[in-house]
Amino acid sequence: MMCSGARSLLLFAAAMVMIAAISCDDISGAMAASTPSIKGLRVHLTHVDAHGNYSRLQLLQRAARRSRHRMSRLVARMSSSKSVVLASGGADLQVPVHAGNGEFLMDLAIGTPALSYSAIVDTGSDLVWTQCKPCIECFNQSTPLFDPSSSSTYSLVPCSSSLCADLPASSCTSSSSSSSNNNSCGYTYTYGDSSSTQGVLATETFTLAKEALPGVAFGCGDTNEGDGFAQAAGLVGLGRGPLSLVSQLGLDKFSYCLTSLDDAASTSPLLFGSVAEISEAAAASPVQSTPLVKNPSQPSFYYVSLTGVTVGSTRVPFPSAVQDDGTGGVIVDSGTSITYLELQGYRALRKAFVAQMSLPEADGSEVGLDLCFRAPAKGVDRVEEVSAQNRAWRCSPGQASHPRGRGRTQSKRSKAFARPAFHQERIGP
Repeated sequence: MMCSGARSLLLFAAAMVMIAAISCDDISGAMAASTPSIKGLRVHLTHVDAHGNYSRLQLLQRAARRSRHRMSRLVARMSSSKSVVLASGGADLQVPVHAGNGEFLMDLAIGTPALSYSAIVDTGSDLVWTQCKPCIECFNQSTPLFDPSSSSTYSLVPCSSSLCADLPASSCTSSSSSSSNNNSCGYTYTYGDSSSTQGVLATETFTLAKEALPGVAFGCGDTNEGDGFAQAAGLVGLGRGPLSLVSQLGLDKFSYCLTSLDDAASTSPLLFGSVAEISEAAAASPVQSTPLVKNPSQPSFYYVSLTGVTVGSTRVPFPSAVQDDGTGGVIVDSGTSITYLELQGYRALRKAFVAQMSLPEADGSEVGLDLCFRAPAKGVDRVEEVSAQNRAWRCSPGQASHPRGRGRTQSKRSKAFARPAFHQERIGP
């Protein structure tokens, strides 16, 4: 979760555990008619550090580093320079900057016969893509590259297609596998730190949870570079745009429950459609809701308004309510483990928290955190509760965020929550 419009950012010493569901009623259904009539899907996400055998300190360090990397991409995307200029066939092509990297991987299969691979799950972008043969420039991946010539269901998207028009930046390119009377739709996605993918837009059969989904539009990338795609063969966009997976499935909601940093080896469920519904009858406390907001300058992001944060009994107001021009608010983001706030709001929250802690501050640079405390060997009995509020609800530790209905967010009591969870680490003697 992070504030929009921030130029100067500091790290809030918090790792996130998140359960969230997004209503997709206002998301464009690009390919809903071509996919089978499915009511719901359940797939499993794997943390990028699940098989690394890292210590708790190393997990926190790696999460903080990835979050800073992710934040730099998002700031680049939200800055006044929203695009970069690339040369394409002798002409300049304006290419928007996207978010890209993430914390969780999804296993899926592509083509006929199906080829399994892992992809980064990203709520901050739309395009679904993977690396393809023949590859001009590709990063290393653990699974074989997808070979379009080996699949009987692969089909290039022509430049005249509405799918091509849905790309933020596209170009017409000749392809040896396209018909003689047709040019294929080329795409370029950049991710703010020189990472990028470039190739052609195509349709293919994707398999999720043993369910075959024909006609899914995706990017078949033959020129891909950058260090933000570790362990993945591509990316699955879950944003609000017409080319995202949720838009193409035509399902009205999705949800995910992400495991904590201390339980990186466990899988996290990602639910689509009817199975994503949270039962109010099963909730341990009343379900609350708040509107999702669409930022006109960043329509793919999932925004909510943030009016304040409470530390213990002290309320810290935030100048971050969503404005008519789309500024303000916070982004609910699957690719960030650390909560980022605007500098003014962060300083106020930091001051309120430090005032209620009786422990001496410690240098957190080794971990990558701004605010750390030196705890005694016996540990800490109590840490002040930090909760976030907007005009419709207050989220406290132990609650879960669940957007439902037409762009509305619910919360209920749960063991998992998108919450600032202060870490108590003993570093050194």
